[in-house]
Amino acid sequence: MADYLRSPAAIRERCGQLFTMVVEDKSRYFSCDLTQLGRVADYVISVMREDYPDRQIPFHSRWRHFEAGGVSRNSQLDEKLTGLTSVEKAVAKFDLAIVSVLLDAGAGNTWYYYEQETGLNFRRSEGLAVASFQMFCQGAFSSSPQQPLQVDAQKLQVLTEKELAHGFGANAENPLVGIAGRLRLLQKLGQVLLSSPQMFGEQNPRPGNLVNYLLGKSCNNQLAATTVLSAVLEGLSDIWPGRLEVAGVNLGDVWFHPDVRGDHLVPFHKLSQWLTYSLLEPLQELGLELTCVDGLTGLAEYRNGGLCLDLGLISAKDSDILLKPLGVASEVIVEWRALTVILLDHIAATVREKLGMSAEELPLVKILQGGTWTAGRKIAAELRTGGVPPIQIESDGTVF
Repeated sequence: MADYLRSPAAIRERCGQLFTMVVEDKSRYFSCDLTQLGRVADYVISVMREDYPDRQIPFHSRWRHFEAGGVSRNSQLDEKLTGLTSVEKAVAKFDLAIVSVLLDAGAGNTWYYYEQETGLNFRRSEGLAVASFQMFCQGAFSSSPQQPLQVDAQKLQVLTEKELAHGFGANAENPLVGIAGRLRLLQKLGQVLLSSPQMFGEQNPRPGNLVNYLLGKSCNNQLAATTVLSAVLEGLSDIWPGRLEVAGVNLGDVWFHPDVRGDHLVPFHKLSQWLTYSLLEPLQELGLELTCVDGLTGLAEYRNGGLCLDLGLISAKDSDILLKPLGVASEVIVEWRALTVILLDHIAATVREKLGMSAEELPLVKILQGGTWTAGRKIAAELRTGGVPPIQIESDGTVF
């Protein structure tokens, strides 16, 4: 059962049950108007054309955030990694991507990061990305002054809240949501690295050693994106705090909803899939051909979900839903996230149809980057001060 709940097939099947319930108007919380799909697709396409007029859209991944402010930090990283073998470079990039994505839960509406190197200020995901990038480059996650560009188990376990707050420029005047939760996540990661040497290495366990594990899973220079997700979920599931378990296995981003048949569980694996998307590019740089990329799902997070609400694809039946913060485990949030997953597939199909492009030419991971995530942020900024999402979520720093 745990293996099934870790699969993209389970995400689509369970989310699909809730989607059908809403479409049939049997939900207590939401209604769905599929006649708005064309309008939403047009909005997404307009955003894609603005940002990527040549349609050369990259993957939706952490690597985009590292370029915030038009600064080519990824090129700077490549320069710093000069002299390493191609596999060693990929290991370092996995280190950075994994720790940065794990730190990428919602930052709150007021926090910002000031980057001394450029004099620029960044908020939300970009701020968290740039802060974690600079911390990585400064050796904040390494126990070895001789090898600063690494993340290792020894350092993660002794990382302090003071160090993390300093790295993020967070203080009483510039508070960051969930900093204690983020610290626990990294400390737990350090423990997990030690407990799974087959995935993270015997000597100097690092999250980036997952590269070597995945190379062993490749065949004829091909690797399925779903295999990468399986490795992420298997290797990192124990880091998530206070989650549901099945037979002693921590399920991670899996939640209860009474209207789902059988065990009533709905998986999303948002952060793990976001991480998987972010690990694909270093693997491509190694020359691997990635297959089954569209086997992964869209991301059940507030920008994609907000797009569906703000453009009328889904509507709240009770305006109270929009007025007070709700817990991640609440039925409302679980249902909203489930609708988001399925509607992203529908939006993607409609966008491709309008553009006359195939799923191979325009996979979901590019539609997320070129369109839906950016469009969700854009419409939120047009409708609400500060671009806050239409539904407020109580975050502990580990889900959103």
